[in-house]
Amino acid sequence: MVLGSSVVIAEAQHLPAYSLFNATGKKLSHKQFLGTVADADVVLFGEEHNNPIAHWLQLVVARDLASRGPLVMGAEMIEADDQGALDRYLRKEIDQEAFDTLARLWTNHHTDYAPLVDLARERGLPFIACNVPRRYARAVSRGGFDALDTVPDGERRWMPPLPIEFDATLPGYVRMLDMLGDHGTPDVVKAQALKDATMAHFIAMHAGKGVRFLHFNGSYHSDFHEGIGWYLQRTRPDLKVVTIATVTTEQLDRLDAEHRGQADIILCVDVDIPGSY
Repeated sequence: MVLGSSVVIAEAQHLPAYSLFNATGKKLSHKQFLGTVADADVVLFGEEHNNPIAHWLQLVVARDLASRGPLVMGAEMIEADDQGALDRYLRKEIDQEAFDTLARLWTNHHTDYAPLVDLARERGLPFIACNVPRRYARAVSRGGFDALDTVPDGERRWMPPLPIEFDATLPGYVRMLDMLGDHGTPDVVKAQALKDATMAHFIAMHAGKGVRFLHFNGSYHSDFHEGIGWYLQRTRPDLKVVTIATVTTEQLDRLDAEHRGQADIILCVDVDIPGSY
């Protein structure tokens, strides 16, 4: 009985929390995962915003890439017009409290994104605020791209050059409109496209051969190589982009068919892992 109990306890202590797969469903080791990521010019690390395993693995990847050579990080979670405050924090001119006051940080910044920004701060790495200011996304969601015509010239540096290219037939945008149901409109989808285009714009500005760019975004912004990836392909086809998607699942032994092709690497997290908020 004692031996049997010990075996049960030992097995319980080694329950996996996540698995990694390639796009076709082949399981990846941690070493293979890091090697695939290191071979990219741009890594789009798609997350579920409250998934602690994804946030932990983002930090693991950031540390590994920082050890391999020049690295720039960027994120959906900080808006472009907060770049000045972010740079002051990175240069250690202001502390976290002042950064909180000056920038519009997400409510889970301290638990989920501060470790990434602080890694950049400690190692002197650039960190780019990649998202469009939310007031412009909100304006587009109500009035379409025409709402951007009134943006002052001095503020257009916080978004890609106008007009914004847009393909409403992309499957991701079609799915988004379907999911929103009665609350969805073509202009709401255009606001999503504005965010995708803006993030791609800032990644393209700072990425290059010999300088990796690690970007953090909701998976839906890069799933199936659409969203950010679609815009990057149009502006910087020379860049090798590797995408990561995060999904939750009840089993970690295989990749469900619905997730095949969702990204170059799919991070499957046990559905019972508690969210970070």
